Amino acid sequence: MAMDAGEIERLIKACIPDARVTIRDLAGDGDHYAATVISASFKGKSRVQQHQLVYEALKTQMGGVLHALALQTATPEA
Repeated sequence: MAMDAGEIERLIKACIPDARVTIRDLAGDGDHYAATVISASFKGKSRVQQHQLVYEALKTQMGGVLHALALQTATPEA
């Protein structure tokens, strides 16, 4: 069962409301995506902590409907 890119964006924004989210379907199968998430809430956090915030937003989907996510995070000024 594939996951829609819009649903990924919705889940991320539900936990990180100020996020600017860009999603790309890497394989055209709805299972392998790349996401870029930019948020002021990442300021002062390590890259690992930033990724943990995003993965927390997707925790119910990761490894199931959403098989793989290549993730890039940044603050707005980066």
